[in-house]
Amino acid sequence: MEPFSCDTFVALPPATVDNRIIFGKNSDRLCDEVQEVVYFPAAVHDNLGEHLKCTYIEIDQVPETYTVVLSRPAWLWGAEMGANEHGVCIGNEAVWGREEVCDEEALLGMDLVRGSS
Repeated sequence: MEPFSCDTFVALPPATVDNRIIFGKNSDRLCDEVQEVVYFPAAVHDNLGEHLKCTYIEIDQVPETYTVVLSRPAWLWGAEMGANEHGVCIGNEAVWGREEVCDEEALLGMDLVRGSS
């Protein structure tokens, strides 16, 4: 059976034991696609004139990035889900709309997840 959709959930206190926050996500990626869990430490970037290679396009490098732990398909720059050192968690979801899809290369939703983590 082909995957159909993703689901993301969060459980917040007081519904959790010891006032914990629980974040989870399943993925609709194919079962044989390698999914990596990766760690990127916080960094200060002094190469602000350079571009950062994302999955399909390049963007300007930001001055500072936070420590993140990400789960991502091995072939792309972005991520399915992640969390940063400040406790911000985010997951990728498909959003279906009525607007025409652009033919130009752009950031993927998963690229935005990595950039937001």
